[in-house]
Amino acid sequence: MKKNLSYRDKLLELATIYRVSEVNNYTRNKKYLTTPQLEHILKKNRVPIPTEIKKSLLEIQIKKILKPVYYTSNKINQFSESTKKSVFRSLKSFQKEIFRFLLSIFKGILRLGSFISRVTVKSLNWIYNFKSQDKKGNKIVTAGLSLSFLALLVIAGFNVVDVFKETKSDKVLLEKKIEKVEDKKILPKKKEDAKSKKSVDKIKEKPKKKELAKTPKKKKEKKPQEEVTELVLPNLNLKTETVLNLFEDVQYDLRRVRFEKKVRPIYFTQFPKDLDEISNTKLKKETFIKIILPLVAAENQKILNDKYKLSKILKKRDSAINEQEKLWLRKKLREYKVKNNDTLELKKRMDIIPISIALAQAAKESGWGTSRFALEGNAIFGQWTWTGAGIEPLDKSDEKNHKILRFPILRASVKAYKNNLNTHTGYKEFREKRFNLRKKKANLSGLKLIHTLNNYAQIGKEYTKMLKKIIDQNSLTDFENVILTNTVVKKELES
Repeated sequence: MKKNLSYRDKLLELATIYRVSEVNNYTRNKKYLTTPQLEHILKKNRVPIPTEIKKSLLEIQIKKILKPVYYTSNKINQFSESTKKSVFRSLKSFQKEIFRFLLSIFKGILRLGSFISRVTVKSLNWIYNFKSQDKKGNKIVTAGLSLSFLALLVIAGFNVVDVFKETKSDKVLLEKKIEKVEDKKILPKKKEDAKSKKSVDKIKEKPKKKELAKTPKKKKEKKPQEEVTELVLPNLNLKTETVLNLFEDVQYDLRRVRFEKKVRPIYFTQFPKDLDEISNTKLKKETFIKIILPLVAAENQKILNDKYKLSKILKKRDSAINEQEKLWLRKKLREYKVKNNDTLELKKRMDIIPISIALAQAAKESGWGTSRFALEGNAIFGQWTWTGAGIEPLDKSDEKNHKILRFPILRASVKAYKNNLNTHTGYKEFREKRFNLRKKKANLSGLKLIHTLNNYAQIGKEYTKMLKKIIDQNSLTDFENVILTNTVVKKELES
C-alpha cells in the first residue's frame, strides 16, 4: 500500500478490485462520491473495509485494559484473607487475656471469701458464743461465690461468640460488595439495556395473561444458530506478540481446526512486521497459516454460495428467471470473463481453490509472510502487473518491465488470486480437471490438481514439485474441507 494513499483512494481501489459496478458507473459519469457514500456502497456489496472492527475485538481489548482491575481484586482478596487470619489471632489472644483476667478475679474472690468467712465465723462466735468450724464456713461461702462466678463466665462467653459471628458476617458482606463493584467495572451496562429488559419482561408477561383465556397452538420454534462475529483486524502495525496473545485469548488452535474442520472468521488486513523475528520455525509457520486460513476459507465460502445460486437459476426455465436474477447472472459472467453467455463455462470457472494449494502457494510466494512484497504491499501470491501500481523487484533484469501487484488488504490479494486461477487462459487445464472431479462427485484435493499449475512460475514442473513438498511436510491436506464456524453447508443442485 502506498504511504501517501488517502483513505478515499483506498476505498476506490477496493471498489476496482472487487469490481463494484455501482462505483465504476459513478466514476465513468464523472460524479464525485464522498467517503461515507463509498463506505456505504462497499458495505452493501459485502466488501471488507480496512477500518472495520467488530464488537468482539473491542471486548478483547476491554479485557486487556481491565487487567489491573483483576489484579486489584486479587490483592483485595489476599488482603481480606490476611485480615481474617489476623482477626482470628487477635480474638484468640483476647480470649486468653480475658480468661487470665477472670482467673485472677476468681482467685481474688476466693481469697476475699475466705476472709469474709473468717470474719463472719468470728463475729458469730463473739455474738452468740457459738463456735463454728472454719472448714464448713469456708466451703459454703466459696461454693456460692464459685457458682456466681461460673454464671458470669458463661454469660461473657456467649457475648464473645456473638461478637465473633457479627465480625464474620460483616466480612462476608464486604466481600460480596467488592465482587459486585468489580462486576460493574468489568461489564458496564447501559441504560438502554435496562429499558430493553423491562420491555422484554412486559412482552413475556403479556402472553401469560392470554394463556388463561385462550390456549393457542404452539408453533415450532427454530433454534437460532450461535452468532460468531467476524474479527477484522485494522492496519495498526500489530506486533507478533500481540497476534499470538490474541490467538490465545480466542482459543485459536490449529490442532482443533484440523480435527473439527472449522475456523473462526478472524481477518487480518496485514502481516505483523516482526514475523521473521520468531526463532521457532514451527511457530512461525503456524502463525502464518492462522492468518491466511480464514481469508481463504471466506473466499471459498463466497464462491460456493454463488455456485449454489447459479445452480438454482439454471434449473429454472428462461421465462421463470426474474430481472434481479438476470442482472446477477450478467454480473457473474463479466466477473469470470465468460463470453457469449456460456453458462457451462461459467460453471467450470465458478468453483473453489483447494485450501492446501492456496496455503502452499502463499507460503512459497511470500516466504511464509516475511517477504518484502508481503509486508509492504500485502502481496501474498506474487502476482505480476504491467499497468497497475506495484512494487519493483530488486533482482529484476532490464528486459523485464513487470512489477509485483500491491493490495490494500490481505483479503484483496486472496480474491485476486482466486480470480486469476478461475479466469486466466494459462490455468484452463486446472479448471477442466476440477470440473471433471466435480462430475465424478469426488472431493477436490490439492494433490490431485497441483500438477496442473505448471504455468504459474517460469520453472514449470519444478515449481509444482516444490508446492507438493510444502503440502506434504506441513500436512496442509488436513485443511481441505475447513469451513468458517456456523457456516450453512449448501449442496449443489444437480444440473
